[in-house]
Amino acid sequence: MNIGYACLTLGVPGTEYRTLRQKDITPSKMREIIAANLDALERVTEYNHSMGIRLFRITSDLIPFGSSPENPVSWAEEYAEKFRQIGQKIHDYGIRVSMHPGQYTVLNSPNPDVVSRSIEDLIYHGKVLDALETDATSKIILHVGGTYGDREAAIRRFIDHHRGLPEAVRRRLIIENDDRSFTIQEVLRIANELGIPAVFDNLHHEINPSADPKTESEWVMEAGKTWKAADGKQKLHYSQQDPSKQRGSHSFTIAIDPFLDFVGEIVDADVMLEVKDKNWSAVKCWNCLRPDREIKHLEDEWARYKYLVLERDPQAYQAIRGLLKEKNTYPVLNFYRWIERALEKPAYLGHSMNALEHVAGYFKDLASETEKKTINKKMDKCRNGALSIDSAKRFFWDLAWQHHVDYLIHSYFFVKKEQLTPTEREG
Repeated sequence: MNIGYACLTLGVPGTEYRTLRQKDITPSKMREIIAANLDALERVTEYNHSMGIRLFRITSDLIPFGSSPENPVSWAEEYAEKFRQIGQKIHDYGIRVSMHPGQYTVLNSPNPDVVSRSIEDLIYHGKVLDALETDATSKIILHVGGTYGDREAAIRRFIDHHRGLPEAVRRRLIIENDDRSFTIQEVLRIANELGIPAVFDNLHHEINPSADPKTESEWVMEAGKTWKAADGKQKLHYSQQDPSKQRGSHSFTIAIDPFLDFVGEIVDADVMLEVKDKNWSAVKCWNCLRPDREIKHLEDEWARYKYLVLERDPQAYQAIRGLLKEKNTYPVLNFYRWIERALEKPAYLGHSMNALEHVAGYFKDLASETEKKTINKKMDKCRNGALSIDSAKRFFWDLAWQHHVDYLIHSYFFVKKEQLTPTEREG
């Protein structure tokens, strides 16, 4: 079983993707951004390999305006060698990639213009996967679309438009159930008629269940029958509900216990996590399933999490330190349960200051006298409320880069606040 995540990689320097506004498009600017995004994808590929992640969804924004005539660059041709190099790494590392067009790609729309743009977008996604020289196991996942007041007509339009797609797209395109329009039962009907694979999404099914009262594992088995050998291993989408948001909103992190309950009921499949903390949850779930259960994997994780945990829950911090003292064990479940508990809590000023004190200690023998004075001033301002914790974090982050402190550079402590749980606050 492979565990994957979608698009963005948190807390890993150099993996951010860039974009630009339509009014700012020039050939030189577009080339600059395409080159930067391909470099980012290569770094993501290297990171995933190093973490044992063998499933990844490539962002649709890899090439800005990729399906639009506004893009003045023949990107597939100009960057063919870079795509080939990345694709070779994807192949050598055994990573399976996919793409998932956004909500405006609607193949069954009654509006011909929308359908035309959707086809162009699907061609773009296929072009990216072709440029990487991936085989047909690298898929493009799509929702069927809307019902438009007539479910049967909407289904027939999807089937008809699918049959008219270029073969390069058809060999990759697969469909999933959604949380509003089409259930897994309806998606399977379409998939079987077209002879294409279907993806079961557990949260969408929970919100929009089928009339047939099959269990989740039974629906997974039914979907599995649509996958042929050339399509690769069956893929699933797994997510959990954010209890503080409207139905269908993905949780910040994957709670490990219900995840393990879910995968314990299904056959071997590739599981794509749809979750806000992205690679953090993918690594968590993989560490719980991986066959090489060595405490080093948890120690490496702890190096990334420790100051983020200390900032939120000193009790969890001490508990995890205790867990990791036993070098001949692999206390993976309790390790992540404590981390989940910590991340549910807000970051209070006193706890944040404690974590910053630990971070400042790394520069005791590295910083110049001028830098040490600046560190002391920043810390005093934080204590007095004259400087925000975020500003102090940015300062120490820059200092870590200047002094090549890799331990801090890879710490989740410095991930931007807006990327973390919305309950975080200073108090």
